[in-house]
Amino acid sequence: MATGPLQGVRVLELTRLLPGGFAGSLLADLGAEVIKVERPGAGDPLRRMRPRVGEESAASWVVDRGKRSLALDLKDGRGVEALKRLAGRSDALVESFRPGVLARLGVGYEALREVNPRLVYVSITGYGQDGPLAGEAGHDLNYAGRAGILSVTSPADGPPVIPGVQIADLGAGALLSLVGLLAALLRARETGVGDYVDVSMTDGAFAWLSIHLGDYFATEGVPSGGRMPLNGLYPCYNVYECADGAYLTVAALEDRFWVALCAAVGRPELEHTHFEAGAVELWRELFRGRARDEWLALLSGHDACVGPVNDLAEAASDPQLAHRRMVVEQEHATAGAFRQVGVPIKLRESPGSIRTPAPALGEGTRHYLADAGYGRDEIEDLLRAGVVSEPAAQA
Repeated sequence: MATGPLQGVRVLELTRLLPGGFAGSLLADLGAEVIKVERPGAGDPLRRMRPRVGEESAASWVVDRGKRSLALDLKDGRGVEALKRLAGRSDALVESFRPGVLARLGVGYEALREVNPRLVYVSITGYGQDGPLAGEAGHDLNYAGRAGILSVTSPADGPPVIPGVQIADLGAGALLSLVGLLAALLRARETGVGDYVDVSMTDGAFAWLSIHLGDYFATEGVPSGGRMPLNGLYPCYNVYECADGAYLTVAALEDRFWVALCAAVGRPELEHTHFEAGAVELWRELFRGRARDEWLALLSGHDACVGPVNDLAEAASDPQLAHRRMVVEQEHATAGAFRQVGVPIKLRESPGSIRTPAPALGEGTRHYLADAGYGRDEIEDLLRAGVVSEPAAQA
């Protein structure tokens, strides 16, 4: 039984890999019925990524939880007709093909709005639907580089550093597409008219630099890695290596936090170094004097904005994340209990949940074709023709 604030909302997800898939998982967590439309026989390439949980990709197990799968060939006119029927019964569609691809197949925004004027149609692309690069291929690193993010993720005088998480994919692609989808969905509920949401991951990554761009527009000074207040210039906002090779984060920007830190480490005379770039090395030497966990124990309760740089194993067992249920167990058909990322958006009155495991390719094919009005014989014909598919166990 679906729960969450989006209960009753149906979303068609025609995406591949991470940005649209992560957006769809959050929608499913919040109660939406998310139908993952995939190519028969192959499905989303995410399904083939390693490592694996049983016979399934661990990435797909996390990103596709709570969804149903419909295996449908959109290069066949009969598959196009099936999608149109489902679009007529859906609230939103999220896709991540290059501009114009779905329009050429007959299921672009203009074609589907004729079927369902209330439909919210979300396109996630690298560069947007127009402009000189609209049709170019790319991935997260390309978008982050073009938008300027990589230029500020380096140490002073060092080369750009590849971020350890896909900023453009997840922040600019997935999350901003959700904002656009929900805004358009609210409007559609009020007016009966849907909308087209054009999300460029490069646009979104650029927007994430709002503070840096504000500085640049005001001063014409080009920000660079290691030379800005929030990326390593000052002692009060930095990362420090400890005696055991582990690291601490210090983010004592406000005076009261900095005063508390200086007092806690027994160096109140260093309060004047708060925003002194030349004092960073002095603080580096200070923090090399103890192991990380010794510092954390010493600084606990001092309200000094200090924390650990956890690796993923440490993060997965962190007491705060554990309390917030950000690691939960889900039962896998062959692998048994398997740890899973929890629901990151907490609602008090209408909480979301992970309702079901990731679906097998085509697991919902019969159900959704029947829902779209196809009879049993018609479904069998489509299965025999390869226009749709289902798991062998269901055949």
